[in-house]
Amino acid sequence: MLNAVLFDLDGTLLDIDLDAFLREYFVALGPVVAEVIGGGDPQSALAAVIAGTNAMSAPHPGLTNREAFNSRFHEMTQTDLDLEEYALPFERFYREVFPGLKGSFAPVAGASRAIETCLDLGLKVAIATNPIFPRSAVDERMRWAGIDHLAVDVVTSYENMHATKPHSAYFTETAALLGVSPSECVMVGDDSTLDMPAADLGMRTYYVGAEADVTADWRGSLVKFADMLPMLRVAG
Repeated sequence: MLNAVLFDLDGTLLDIDLDAFLREYFVALGPVVAEVIGGGDPQSALAAVIAGTNAMSAPHPGLTNREAFNSRFHEMTQTDLDLEEYALPFERFYREVFPGLKGSFAPVAGASRAIETCLDLGLKVAIATNPIFPRSAVDERMRWAGIDHLAVDVVTSYENMHATKPHSAYFTETAALLGVSPSECVMVGDDSTLDMPAADLGMRTYYVGAEADVTADWRGSLVKFADMLPMLRVAG
């Protein structure tokens, strides 16, 4: 029975050039990190952030993604600073600088409608973005996608998750946070490598990307998905 839908964010609900965004994000963050750790070369600080991000992307049982990040970051910088204490420079960065990275990024057609249809049908909803960002950065991108006003059940971020995509532990944990089994879920995403492996756990999949040779239960636009949802809900 269908009881929950997991929506990827970047490229699925938000029309974004993710590679370009990440480049700009890390470049903008480098000087802030350098300031927080007491000065130094922004490039070295940026290298520590990237190393921490890579640590999150590798298996790290028992640690949240934030803890995995901090452990590697501390090793690289020889500090014991917890970046998520949100010292003033980070608060200022996410309040004043991060929103300026929006550029021309905009909601994907049908994004809000697809989520609203899920909620109207009584389905649980997760914003199942790859959890390598703090919640504040995810919330901002949800604003860019025009879905920040919707009362979804779960938003994955590096504070509340212990794995990243495409590891099976990520999808298992997200389903558990929703209070459902993987077989009760549909994963909606645009990335064949990061999103579609949800099928390995028994999740059904809906592909919204551009690749031709992708295995998924269904594929199409978010508008089409919203139209399909009443049928899927009844059919289970």
